[in-house]
Amino acid sequence: MAAEYKKEVPSGARADDVNVCDVSEDAKKQIKAFKRRQTTTNCALLLKIDKANLTIVVDEMYEDLSLEELQEEIPAHEPRYALYIYKNTHGDGRISYPLCFIYVTPPGLKPELNMMYAGSKTSLINETKMTKIFECRDVEELTEEWLRSQLGIR
Repeated sequence: MAAEYKKEVPSGARADDVNVCDVSEDAKKQIKAFKRRQTTTNCALLLKIDKANLTIVVDEMYEDLSLEELQEEIPAHEPRYALYIYKNTHGDGRISYPLCFIYVTPPGLKPELNMMYAGSKTSLINETKMTKIFECRDVEELTEEWLRSQLGIR
């Protein structure tokens, strides 16, 4: 079964240069639309890998969703990529909406699945042009406190 995931890797390529799965055209469109959103709440776009086609596809889009609620939507036994718009109210009353890329990789994954997601992460980040990139090893860690810490917000 591992042979079906094999892609030609140029000699001398670094791990960051390898791309296992391509981003589907529909996912590209939805990512662009998600990034342009005018929102006043937290929202998320979950992406997953379609193993049969070796493509990154949209899993689900959520409106007005806290990180704790997002925890419940991410499977505890499968990786996911999440684009998350976080509504942050600053101490002086200002509101900002940082856009975050969160890669969730639960422990105990099959090596094949882990390699597919890890090998596709860099190309997805390049496609999304995200700058706030975080990795979470356990879905339970995905809390507002965790995200605020990652963003350097006190």
